Amino acid sequence: MPRIKAPTVAEHRTMQRTALLDAARDLLADGGMAALTFAALAERAGLARSSVYEYFKSRADVVEALAVEDFPAAVADIRGVMLAQPTPERQIAAYVRRQLELVAQPGHRGLLALSVLELDGQARERIRAAHGMLVDLVVGALRRLGHPDPRATAAVLQGAVDGAAKRIDAGADPAALIESALTLVLFGVRGQRRAR
Repeated sequence: MPRIKAPTVAEHRTMQRTALLDAARDLLADGGMAALTFAALAERAGLARSSVYEYFKSRADVVEALAVEDFPAAVADIRGVMLAQPTPERQIAAYVRRQLELVAQPGHRGLLALSVLELDGQARERIRAAHGMLVDLVVGALRRLGHPDPRATAAVLQGAVDGAAKRIDAGADPAALIESALTLVLFGVRGQRRAR
């Protein structure tokens, strides 16, 4: 039996899984999805490659675990920024801006990586539920603005944010893209600027 580095086997397994997820975050931050291989993950975590398979079956499994662990904190962060705003329009602007600011931080690439992976049905459902927490944040602001179907509008708005996030991940200037996304979301394709 291999030596464990904690008082119990359960604690040892928790420590190793945490080390693997931390290593995955680092790899995604350094090189995106291309850097997230099981060999690199094992090396970064200081484990044998075969050990990685004890915790995860695939890269999609790793990214799903990151999303389940990291999404609630991101949602809480975005909610806090929104609640600090006095009007629905400013809450929507904060919703868009903060998501794109987070995507521009390398440590949040795991959440963006979900869009390029094939996930099984259960994983898709878990991610959809987590994503629903995010969309729920903006529904109330849209309702206060009088949108007849705020949930559908929120889904379209989130689609625009997701598209902008992919462009940032591909190397676009975050500040410029955040401004473009805000203009589109708040003022439409005509790009009319008003005070936010």
